Amino acid sequence: MALIELRQWSVPGRLPPLDLELQAGELLGIIGPNGAGKSSLLGGIASVVPSAGRIRIDGADLHNLPSFERARRIALQPQSVEVVWSLKVRDVVALGRLPWGDDDPDIIQQAMEQAGIVELADRTVDHLSGGEQARVWLARVLANQPKIWLADEPIASLDLRYQREVMQLLRRFVDKGGAVMLAIHDLPLAARYCDRLCLLDSEGRSVVGSISEVMTEERLSEIFGLPVQVDLQADPPVIQAL
Repeated sequence: MALIELRQWSVPGRLPPLDLELQAGELLGIIGPNGAGKSSLLGGIASVVPSAGRIRIDGADLHNLPSFERARRIALQPQSVEVVWSLKVRDVVALGRLPWGDDDPDIIQQAMEQAGIVELADRTVDHLSGGEQARVWLARVLANQPKIWLADEPIASLDLRYQREVMQLLRRFVDKGGAVMLAIHDLPLAARYCDRLCLLDSEGRSVVGSISEVMTEERLSEIFGLPVQVDLQADPPVIQAL
């Protein structure tokens, strides 16, 4: 059974109807140009923006689930988070436990270890760099222990080392039975770490399939409006504009 099942599901005014599934143990990459609806897709599934059509989460109609149950099953990591409070990192990570009604110190500590921010625990989040803050949001999601992780550009503000570490962290999450839907602009990283891809374009069309099915030179060149070279046999894969 799919953890997420969308049937003729849409975000009115932002994303036309599509069919999509996300399985346990799968990292599904959402790719496409700016404005194609990647963030709207994730926000709609997380009930942050209104949606229409059929959506089932772990076999249950999403709209019939109590809000606390939705928050336990699905965690949304937004593309950007505005920091308005001077909270310690440990306290921010502890917010991930709100759906469960506790602040289990062992779970919080483990989440910070997985995100590589233990040394930041007693610093205030408003005095961290953008890359450090991004890892704090990762830890907050991990503290929630969701089944489904919706990640919107989690590597956008990170350097090369932490980009790789975040992708490996997401990979470990799905290898343990979770599922990730990841909006990502870095096509080589998407090809390297994702199991399948959903390609959205600015005309409202979508293509879902394996890496090789979706990432063809012809398709990417058409979608992005310039010649694109694709070599999926290279290690790591090479996808670049010509």
